[in-house]
Amino acid sequence: MSSRKSKSNNLIQAEYLSQVQRILRERFCHQSPHSNLFGVQVQYKHLIELLKRTAIHGESNSVLIIGPRGSGKTMLINHALKELMEVEEMSENVLQVHLNGLLQINDKIALKEITRQLNLENVVGDKVFGSFAENLSFLLEALKKGDRTSSCPVIFILDEFDLFAHHKNQTLLYNLFDISQSAQTPVAVIGLTCRLDILELLEKRVKSRFSHRQIHLMNSFGFPQYLKIFKEQLSLPAVFPGKIFAEKWNENVQSLSEDRSVRDVLQKHFNVSKSLRSLHTLLMLALNRVTPSHPFMTAADLMEANQLCSMDSKANIVHGLSVLEICLIIAMKHLNDIYEEEPFNFQMVYNEFQKFVQRKAHSVYNFEKPVVMKAFEHLQQLELIRPMERTSVNAQREYQLMKLLLDNTQIMNALQKYPNCPTDVRQWATSSLSWL
Repeated sequence: MSSRKSKSNNLIQAEYLSQVQRILRERFCHQSPHSNLFGVQVQYKHLIELLKRTAIHGESNSVLIIGPRGSGKTMLINHALKELMEVEEMSENVLQVHLNGLLQINDKIALKEITRQLNLENVVGDKVFGSFAENLSFLLEALKKGDRTSSCPVIFILDEFDLFAHHKNQTLLYNLFDISQSAQTPVAVIGLTCRLDILELLEKRVKSRFSHRQIHLMNSFGFPQYLKIFKEQLSLPAVFPGKIFAEKWNENVQSLSEDRSVRDVLQKHFNVSKSLRSLHTLLMLALNRVTPSHPFMTAADLMEANQLCSMDSKANIVHGLSVLEICLIIAMKHLNDIYEEEPFNFQMVYNEFQKFVQRKAHSVYNFEKPVVMKAFEHLQQLELIRPMERTSVNAQREYQLMKLLLDNTQIMNALQKYPNCPTDVRQWATSSLSWL
């Protein structure tokens, strides 16, 4: 009976864990408008007031939200739109158009997308327009309901705004800002960008029609606030079905935030990047280690996740190389030390390798020159070395100048972790690097 009971308890716990993982993954992967805003309350107030003026009073506006990647620009606008749409009269009247500079690569595609999002394909039909402006104004005219004074407010959200500035003649931006300046259909144009010099990219006629309102997001919070964010992001909501499990989970999160080793990991992460996106990556990797047999996150999980986050991709490539390729990298490093980072060619590397083979003939196999050349070319394909200049058809490959893209510490770290590395090869590496 007790075994049956424990089995059912295990099943319930496994069910709770799958729900925990679903809730937290959704929180980490999607910038959910239900999550809290951190340190941007002033900017949020500014944005929501601006949107309300468009939605309620029919006042046209334009604004740019500027901040580095991961600073919460999309989350800020999503929060503002969610609050706006909770008011019944606004949710029925206000229309949204979301454009992205990576997807709408020219004005023609952008106009088709605007037509689609405003559900006006039937209205446009097969009409032929003389210009882009005529087409856009027709679309907005079609939104007018009843008399000309009352028309639907439209909110345009332009993600990757700087890419729209590269469109021919900046026609889309010109027309959107022109409408926002005139007393036509009420529109709010909101641009999201990570470029601080965005206004320099705009043409004079576009710039003159822009309101020059800017909202800057700079991740200005300190480490205590970062720690608070860490707790909030991992904590389960009060509405979680298993109350006792949720309490245990939240207590565990609290004890994690007070753990010294966890604080050290978070401090390192904070010093590298304040971005919440990088914190979400760290938490996602730690969450993946939670299983029914290991139901709560531990400090060891976070330390392991931090190692995965800060892993050197080039050093990882070196782990998968053959012994011959490792020998060539050590020979290149040797040449760099002797000639003080001057470029080298294959012949120089081959000669250096031959010297090593002659010294250690009993333990290192001597490869044919074409085989060594193949290994050298493989290193070039992996981008561990690169040519100093473009290769011409007539140039001899053996004498083409190359540069090594690895430094001493990367080579030594990779060698320490390299499985079954011959002792002679390791000693050769340390002998060439020890005096640095």
